[in-house]
Amino acid sequence: MRLSWLVTFLFLATVTFAYAQQPKVPRIGFISATPLSAIPTRIEAFRQGLRELRHVEGKNILIEYGDGEGKQDRLPALAAEFVRLKMDVIVSGGPTVTRSVKEATLTIPIVMAQDSDPVGSGFVASLARPGGNITGLSTLAPELSGKQLELLKEIIPKLVRVAVLGSSTASGNAQSLKETETAAEAFAIRIQYVDILSPKDVESAFQVATKGGC
Repeated sequence: MRLSWLVTFLFLATVTFAYAQQPKVPRIGFISATPLSAIPTRIEAFRQGLRELRHVEGKNILIEYGDGEGKQDRLPALAAEFVRLKMDVIVSGGPTVTRSVKEATLTIPIVMAQDSDPVGSGFVASLARPGGNITGLSTLAPELSGKQLELLKEIIPKLVRVAVLGSSTASGNAQSLKETETAAEAFAIRIQYVDILSPKDVESAFQVATKGGC
């Protein structure tokens, strides 16, 4: 009886030790504001980038996916759930997601996939020294707005008036508009700015631009 008990004890101890020696597989939380079915190319690019760094999904990393299905009010709960699951890192697809995740955790590393103005949004202290638990990519490039207007002038030499559709609530919008106005002055083009605060304003914005002669 004692020998049987000893064999069982050694077996359990061996199994426990072997399990304890298994390395933990890092878990990445990927959150998108839009449905995942609408961004398959971005998701595959994300996976490809990881593979290039020798991080293979299902092999040495695990990825949990979540999306807000186009509804921003779903993002806080989704972010909280990923924090509850104790992800090792959370990738946020867009500023609305980043804000929700930032409010949910100050410790789990957050990698923002894109943001036009992360400093202005209050996500990082500066681009050179982000600080906190957020890092990632910034798409802030207001100088492109001026270049776009320059290209339009090349395509349509007689261009004299342009409607610019934007959202005053979007970070980086003011800088982009400033660059556009500077370029417009150089090319003698009149700018008509139409503010879009929600998706329902898009149709009316085009009507306003048309009435303005654009």
